[in-house]
Amino acid sequence: MKKPTIFALTLFLLFAVCAERAEACTTFCLKGKGEILFGKNYDWMIGDGLLFVNKRGVSKKAVADSPAAVNTASWVSKYGSITFNQYGRENPSGGMNETGLVIELMWLDETQWPAKDERPVVGTLEWIQYQLDSFATVDEVIRNAEQVRIASEVKIHYLVSDKAGNAATIEFLNGKLAATRGDQLTVSALANDTYAKSINYLKTAASTESQSSLDRFTRAARNTKEFEVRPKTEQEAVDYAFQTLADVAQKGHTQWSIVYDQKRSKIHFRTMQSPAVKTIDAVAFDYSCGSAVKLFDVNSRETGEVTGKFVDYSRSANRDLIERSFTGTPFLKNVPAAFRDVAASYPESFACGASASPKVEVKKETAKSLSLLDLTFPIYGLVREYLS
Repeated sequence: MKKPTIFALTLFLLFAVCAERAEACTTFCLKGKGEILFGKNYDWMIGDGLLFVNKRGVSKKAVADSPAAVNTASWVSKYGSITFNQYGRENPSGGMNETGLVIELMWLDETQWPAKDERPVVGTLEWIQYQLDSFATVDEVIRNAEQVRIASEVKIHYLVSDKAGNAATIEFLNGKLAATRGDQLTVSALANDTYAKSINYLKTAASTESQSSLDRFTRAARNTKEFEVRPKTEQEAVDYAFQTLADVAQKGHTQWSIVYDQKRSKIHFRTMQSPAVKTIDAVAFDYSCGSAVKLFDVNSRETGEVTGKFVDYSRSANRDLIERSFTGTPFLKNVPAAFRDVAASYPESFACGASASPKVEVKKETAKSLSLLDLTFPIYGLVREYLS
């Protein structure tokens, strides 16, 4: 029997169950009158998380989400970023890099990843970090999207936006990349159905008051269109984004509501546990390799401007996040401590690279040679038992 890595365990369970329940996510882009913003609701059963300040010039190596992924990607980060992480450092659910590029994910049942080939692989969350590390624009993301291959059991699609206001949906359907952008992207929003299905529904939808994916998409889409015709100040634009997030929220499930102000390189967010809005100035951080990685608890009771409240990274903080998130997720609470320890320490194997230019390299290695794959457990049976 094949045995997955710690990230396969976490992500396969996390998103497989997400597909079966009401928990889901909604994203949208707002562009108009000089304002460019990106909104994201993260809907899930727990709300623990850390913000990480990731550095440029760091040599990294993927682990990927699949036990068959032995041909992993390596690269050197070109850009620094700020990411929202729930299951450990280097595995973000979304974030923004120092150029203003934003990437966020949502579940999509129809996802079918490309078949196995010679390309190096990344996992679904690693793909986000790789893109934020490597590219500045939507065009660059799409042009280079197939340099690597996602190998995973997790079914995800993405919404991407850059500082110029360009946006795209990125989906993998029938084993092929399906990117929608430019004139074809008539609405910059996404929930948990394919973009094509969502747009078709939008054209005929009457009542859209439910919390279904298509109704949430429709409400978000209509709000994005309304935003385009109304002049707004900075604060009015941010408030509008939060109002839209409230409009598509799922009561009892929306853990984080995030507004990226790409024009000003600011991040505003609130959480279910700490509903007061917090603001981060992304320009204020030192992204140079060798400087201390910084972190901030998303549920901190701090309010307002919190840029100066970030603290230096420690393995214990990362381990504590993993402990809280695993323990708080019913079907992960019995994951052995050895797995959690390795997941917490793995990012510390990264070092400053020789070049600031990202380079994907093919690493043909056996699973036995990978540190995270040295610790494996037969958990697929547990997954089937929980889902049955």
